[in-house]
Amino acid sequence: MKPFNVFPYGSRIPFMRMGGVSILVSVLLVLVSLGAMALNTVRDGAPFNFALDFTGGMVSEIRFERPVDVDDVRARLEQAGLEGAQVQTFGSGNDLLIRLRPDTGQASGAEQSDINDRTARQVTEALAYPDNPGRVMRTEFVGPQVGRELALNGMWALIFVVVGFLIYISLRFERKFAIAAVLTSLHDVIVVAGWFAITGHEFDLTVLAGLLSVLGFSINDTIVVFDRIRENFRGMRASPTEIINASINQTLSRTVITSVVSLLTMLALYFYGGGSLAGMAEAMIMGVIFGTLSSIFVAAPLLDRGALRVTKQDLMPKARDEAELARRP
Repeated sequence: MKPFNVFPYGSRIPFMRMGGVSILVSVLLVLVSLGAMALNTVRDGAPFNFALDFTGGMVSEIRFERPVDVDDVRARLEQAGLEGAQVQTFGSGNDLLIRLRPDTGQASGAEQSDINDRTARQVTEALAYPDNPGRVMRTEFVGPQVGRELALNGMWALIFVVVGFLIYISLRFERKFAIAAVLTSLHDVIVVAGWFAITGHEFDLTVLAGLLSVLGFSINDTIVVFDRIRENFRGMRASPTEIINASINQTLSRTVITSVVSLLTMLALYFYGGGSLAGMAEAMIMGVIFGTLSSIFVAAPLLDRGALRVTKQDLMPKARDEAELARRP
């Protein structure tokens, strides 16, 4: 497999010398991300620019005989009193996806239904081009209660994944490895979520799926490095810092190749997957970048610091009791 080694197997890049600085930068990134979410919550009432999946509203898909100008569509909707509409093309370019948030206020269920129906008619009338007729393919309404349930379920999914990772790695490796891996994965998720909080990009269910994918990618990359660290602790005669640094260098080519291939896939999805998948692709692109960096500059250095410092005694196989040894022939 030597032709696939981007870096020589015996590389001695001093990653551990940068461990303190890299952990400090990671902590700052987490604080900035949490600060952005807190600021958005105070200013706008929500940490992210939640899409209709979470806030409730109307989604309408209209197919025209010929492509239409998106800016003209937005102008027509504003003239009809439908401000803040999100319009995007997809598919062949003749299809429009329109998202609206009708102001239902404290309306009852029947009143909300009337408002939604009236909004749908307004959209159809505003986009009635005489020379380019449109046909409504689907119209869906998402209530605020459904949106709150989706947000709550998404939070439970995130907690379930984190707890599952913690249990699995504790059984598969050692408790210190599990804590370091979970902290690193949470760092990646928080930083990616902070990106959406800072940029104000729309946060919908596909972005939530992307964040869960970030957890999977991050933990996979980290486990590869941790597995090599464990092997080297049992076979190398060197200090823990040297062993961890050697392990990072030995897995560096695999880490970079996997990350680049994944990044190319996500870039293709972002540019050619259409607007409906752009959010998920964006989350995964950021996750691949930060997940790769964190497995090298955060996860491994954590194993050489403070209460998470790993020693040979932590990783050496446990000796069997004397009674079992005495039964051997």
